[in-house]
Amino acid sequence: MMIEYEEYLAATSVAEATQALANGNVTVVAGGTDLMVQTAASGRGVGTTLLNVRRIADLRGVTVDGGRVTIGALTTITDMLTDGVVADTAPVLAETADRFASNQIRNMATVGGNICNASPAGDMIIPLMVLDADVELSSWVDGAVATRTVALNEFFTGPGKSVKTANELLTSVSFNRPAEGFVGQFGKTGPRPALEISMVSVGVGGVASNGSLTNARVVYGAVAPTPIRASKTEAALEGTSLDDASIQSVLDVADSEVNPISDVRASDWYRRHLVRVMTQEVLESVANV
Repeated sequence: MMIEYEEYLAATSVAEATQALANGNVTVVAGGTDLMVQTAASGRGVGTTLLNVRRIADLRGVTVDGGRVTIGALTTITDMLTDGVVADTAPVLAETADRFASNQIRNMATVGGNICNASPAGDMIIPLMVLDADVELSSWVDGAVATRTVALNEFFTGPGKSVKTANELLTSVSFNRPAEGFVGQFGKTGPRPALEISMVSVGVGGVASNGSLTNARVVYGAVAPTPIRASKTEAALEGTSLDDASIQSVLDVADSEVNPISDVRASDWYRRHLVRVMTQEVLESVANV
């Protein structure tokens, strides 16, 4: 599909970008790794104006302020893989980045774009939800940039859909620096080892001590219309000694929380099977920390 835009803008500040968005009918592009494919396939992202936000330097990088870690929306997946702050504060993000697509795509794809794409199988979304992350949404209101914060767990409303409005730009994602002893793990599976959309993905996190987890977090991707926090599974896992019997009990709860579909990539039965297998692998790994 050939898309013809009437205007092209390359913003260099959040103020400039949000003013453009306030005018309406704008398509935002950063890395373009999802948008280009979706536009060609279905016409998604068609607007009269194409707004390139890649040049907004303030939106790239990872910082720590006190106990809060902030990742700019234009931080690339390669940045996540190599950044020292990420390695020190939340290595599960680097682990996930290492499983993300290919080198070429990681160099272009952005954290903000992966979130805004709102895919139930979005890789970076899973560990960020494990970390209880929030997103910052910016818009142009009464002659100035206004912001609001939304918990990532509440951001998604369906496949490709979120609470972000058409005049808002996702500018950052942030989370509290994990507590001492926190461990986080991410797993995904697909028919190929790389360049693959997850058939199922899982993220588990918490403070590990004596073979159990406290402040447990469990997140699944590609098993529901949105990435999901498995709250009942978290409750079953909280403080439980991770022996074989208790892990099997946790897996039964996990199975009750997911609602996968059958599609061209996997059947619902196989996705349920993968939820159990992958969760077991992650919990057994955590038990040995």
